[in-house]
Amino acid sequence: MIRAEDVKYYGLTILSPMLLMAAATFGAGQAVLAWPSGEAELNRELAAGRDPVWNAATDFGSSLSDTPYIVALTAALAIVFRLWLRRWRESVFLVAAVWSQSLIFLATTELVGRHRPPVRHLDPAPPTSSFPSGHVSAAVAFYCGVAVVLAARVRSTVARVAIWTPAVAAPLAVGFSRLYRGMHFLTDVMWGLLLGAGCVAMATWAILRHRPARSPSRVAEPLVRAG
Repeated sequence: MIRAEDVKYYGLTILSPMLLMAAATFGAGQAVLAWPSGEAELNRELAAGRDPVWNAATDFGSSLSDTPYIVALTAALAIVFRLWLRRWRESVFLVAAVWSQSLIFLATTELVGRHRPPVRHLDPAPPTSSFPSGHVSAAVAFYCGVAVVLAARVRSTVARVAIWTPAVAAPLAVGFSRLYRGMHFLTDVMWGLLLGAGCVAMATWAILRHRPARSPSRVAEPLVRAG
């Protein structure tokens, strides 16, 4: 049964932050469009220096956050976490981190409507605008979300570094790959990093660190039964 305190709690800790992040994303996108910064020059320089080796490397880097892979990996790891930890909390956390950034991205990208960089695109352009980078925000949400769960299970600093190094490296590789392949401007990538990190922080706070407060009457019920 859905409790009123649960609705209030998750409304304050998940829905409200999502609305704020969506508003901030839309506002940042409008600011980028209003004040052009000459970012296209970086894309032109990267496009001018393309070669087969980097083309192949960035094709792999970009694929680290392709939507079908992220969806499949999120679902698979949600099941793994449930079976491994024998509870749903970490699974719900990962799904919330990944899908919240996706919902914010989908709600804002068309409204912003930024065109892709004026260079040859090495990937098919999806029917969304350039701002923000959904590939990058999804990479942060997924890889860093997994790292949050795994790092909480170990105490060794070495182990935590080993967990977080690829979790940070993967979104950076995705971001560079999207720039190199002409799919995004630098500000698209930077906001994607911020959006993904914001969604991980939100889900960590709401689901892993805190729980809905139980009313005094509900806390007392088990004690009455036990007495």
